[in-house]
Amino acid sequence: MKLNLKLTWKIWLLIISLILALLSIFATPYLFQNGVVISGITQNSTASVQGFKVGAVINSINGNPVKNIDDYSTILQNVFISNSSQKVTFGTNQGQVIYYSNLPPEIIVKSISPTNLKTGLDLSGGASALVKAENQSLTSDQASEIAQMISNRLNVYGLEDIKVSPISDLSGNNYISIQIAGATPQDLDNLISQQGKFEARIGDQIVFQGEKQDISSVATSGQQSGLQTCNQQTDGSYTCTFNFAVYLSQTAATRAAQLTQNLTINHTPNGDYLSTPLDLYLDGQKIDSLQISADLKGVVTTQVSIQGYGIGTTQTNAVDNATSEMKRLQTILQTGSLPFKLDIVQENTISPLLGQNFTNTILIAAAVAILAVSIVIFIRYRKLKESLAVILTSVSEIIIILGIAALIGWNLDLPSIAGILATIGTGIDSQIIIIDEARSKILNIKQRLKRAFAIILGSYFTAFVSLIPLYWAVAGFFKGFAFTTIIGITVGILITRPAFVDIINKIEKD
Repeated sequence: MKLNLKLTWKIWLLIISLILALLSIFATPYLFQNGVVISGITQNSTASVQGFKVGAVINSINGNPVKNIDDYSTILQNVFISNSSQKVTFGTNQGQVIYYSNLPPEIIVKSISPTNLKTGLDLSGGASALVKAENQSLTSDQASEIAQMISNRLNVYGLEDIKVSPISDLSGNNYISIQIAGATPQDLDNLISQQGKFEARIGDQIVFQGEKQDISSVATSGQQSGLQTCNQQTDGSYTCTFNFAVYLSQTAATRAAQLTQNLTINHTPNGDYLSTPLDLYLDGQKIDSLQISADLKGVVTTQVSIQGYGIGTTQTNAVDNATSEMKRLQTILQTGSLPFKLDIVQENTISPLLGQNFTNTILIAAAVAILAVSIVIFIRYRKLKESLAVILTSVSEIIIILGIAALIGWNLDLPSIAGILATIGTGIDSQIIIIDEARSKILNIKQRLKRAFAIILGSYFTAFVSLIPLYWAVAGFFKGFAFTTIIGITVGILITRPAFVDIINKIEKD
């Protein structure tokens, strides 16, 4: 018998939700583009000042098309076969980048993702750690402050795809969760074990440190912070300068005057500067070197102008680089050292290959589960249409959940995938209840389906309430499972279950 299914508003809602979910998943910024995406650039490297930008897509090298990472690696190996400097033209979706060096650019690239879905470290690979203060309990405000400071520090180191957040468990203990894609536990050990000591030196002498006793404040906006000039150089590139004010304590200002008193003045085309620069160090590592304006020689002033520049192949690139460098330095000067020494409570690592195997296994398990349940339903009710309706509804729920995850940027980790599987299970239970009630002969079909939906609604509220404490349990380790399951059952009760009721109603009437 042919089923002439009238599209009720509930079924239309399901169709529209599916279309929007598919757009959210697959309408990526790199749609129909080939190449590799720049996901990281080493700070202060040649590549960082020659026009490369995070997020740009490299689609050609010296005119040779780049479709994937294998193409990218093979072409670079053929270009940099000697120790002599090379002129390499990188074609990107944001214009050409002319690169001069004897070494490949110090950038991190990744394949273009066909979707907007983001995966957690347990699927994409990397390292994670749960840390707390050594011999001290953190308040929620302290945990938030340390999380922000750690995030700033990791950004200073040029790491990409990081997530630092304060979390707590049901006992009230506060921790900091750190996740870094592509990192190892040793990387985390090295970063977390250091407190982030900042120093500004002239030669071997410390001028001021990144602590409250030395730095009163840092200007980040207004007339005391911003870009100054942008000029084209003889090689065709552009240089944009910036400066911003740093306010020192009286003690630090006096120390700076004493250290600059005996320095000589160098005259340059860009201005007059003292002979020795101001070197910036973070955890003993030199991160930048800034020229000191000549008018600061021997002067006791609490206001210091930090100057710098950015270089780019175009004026737009130079402006972007200068702005990025200025913000980075401002962040460093405001960061300071961590107020507590941190202990690593738990540390995990996983390879991208293992994560991909997990994903494939879970997808296969989900498909087999839906198919097996559909076969059981067909054997029990002897109706192919009802089995197909179960498959359609379950797949629709998965697509809508993934669409919401893509829309809000939710990272899908293994607990999240487990939440999707749990949603499939509860959804199929609800669909069986609907089918059984529809086939009952006690009341008319409309009343039976209303009764079925009432049972499902009660089950929904019970599950919702039980998942809320799980969201914060065990320092948030089940957050992905709880959040994804809540989204799934809510999608079911608002969109897919009502549409399934109308579909089954039509099937039973026919």
